[in-house]
Amino acid sequence: MARICYLELPVRDVTSTKAFYGAAFDWDFTDFGPDYAATMTGDSDLGLNGDASRWTAQLLPVIQVEDLEDSLERVEQSGGTITLPIFAFPGGRRFHFRDPAGHELAVM
Repeated sequence: MARICYLELPVRDVTSTKAFYGAAFDWDFTDFGPDYAATMTGDSDLGLNGDASRWTAQLLPVIQVEDLEDSLERVEQSGGTITLPIFAFPGGRRFHFRDPAGHELAVM
């Protein structure tokens, strides 16, 4: 079953943002290169995206699915607009889309 499993924040400084959330909530982050870090609780996790070329305008909810290609096809057929085609990242593969109301989400 598809579920929201992840929220991603576009951030200018991954290190200072990690420090803030660590101090405020005792969260631990795993680094995935110099411009990305994420909590790894296995429940709903938070990603900090420091790569400005992949920023979204708002908070990015991420939906976990079993079949990425099928989900991409279903999003398109349902009226969604693909904003970033399927790409690989250190945690797997995903794509971004905009729903008919204009919200951007990702599917992994």
